[in-house]
Amino acid sequence: MTISDLKNGDAALGVYGVPQHGVIDPPRGAQFSPLVLDSQAIEFQPDGGLDAMVVVAPPGVLERRYALAQALRALKPGGRLTALAPKDKGGSRLRKELEAFGCTVAEDARRHHRICITDRPAALTGVEEAIAAGAPQMAPRLSMWSQPGVFSWDRPDPGSVLLLKHLPKLSGAGLDAGCGVGLLAKAVLAEPKVTKLTLLDIDRRATDAARRNIEDARAEIIQADIRDPDLNLADLDFVVMNPPFHDGGHEDKRLGQAFVQRAADMLKKGGHLWLTANRHLPYEAALNERFAKVELRAEEAGFKIYEARK
Repeated sequence: MTISDLKNGDAALGVYGVPQHGVIDPPRGAQFSPLVLDSQAIEFQPDGGLDAMVVVAPPGVLERRYALAQALRALKPGGRLTALAPKDKGGSRLRKELEAFGCTVAEDARRHHRICITDRPAALTGVEEAIAAGAPQMAPRLSMWSQPGVFSWDRPDPGSVLLLKHLPKLSGAGLDAGCGVGLLAKAVLAEPKVTKLTLLDIDRRATDAARRNIEDARAEIIQADIRDPDLNLADLDFVVMNPPFHDGGHEDKRLGQAFVQRAADMLKKGGHLWLTANRHLPYEAALNERFAKVELRAEEAGFKIYEARK
């Protein structure tokens, strides 16, 4: 039996992530990836409730083993797991990791991916440990709740640290775009003149952690894609951001540029954007196109800080 043999209505199929076109046929089933809006949480899927599962395995070791372990837990004994990843982003390790869980694995290769297929054994080994290691946890170097797979999940990102050094006292209503677990937001909300702060991130794990880290009536935390044209945010006094530049595991400079464009859409005239970015990322054209005044406030340790006034 293959994944393509399973039709909606014939079996309960789960999917974690979005397979690259041409690697496997796009499966239809309940989506569980925390990076896909409106997906279900795999953590709440009952043990043994699925007949088959497709996992686009993440590149990080703790995150990948967590996703595989959760998928195996959610499968009924004998249920089919198809796991895949690029060879250089965890794919070469998939077989050994699944075998360590007690699985017998068949392996294939296609379009620089490794594809592993296994039927869930009746007895699994090491699943509980992998789930515990990849679950939400207090990150000591952050002193905040976080989870493997979230951006800079276990340490302060140097770009954010640099931004915090140069961030002025803010006031009014603002947005933390790509908020992560709330590192920037916590500093922003320390200012009493801030009346409201929206924390926005596409990663459900990040917004879940931010809700545990930020206990402030002025904070609204939402899982959303800032590129969504229907996102109802306008007339903001300020936006702070450390925009992502990877989408689906690949560098995409257009993603950060889209963050800049959307920030301009959301700010009122005279409102300002504070942005931190890696030095090599080309955000200057997007800033100058949409903002009346753009100033480089700092440049050090491979990062740059811009203030842009609308």
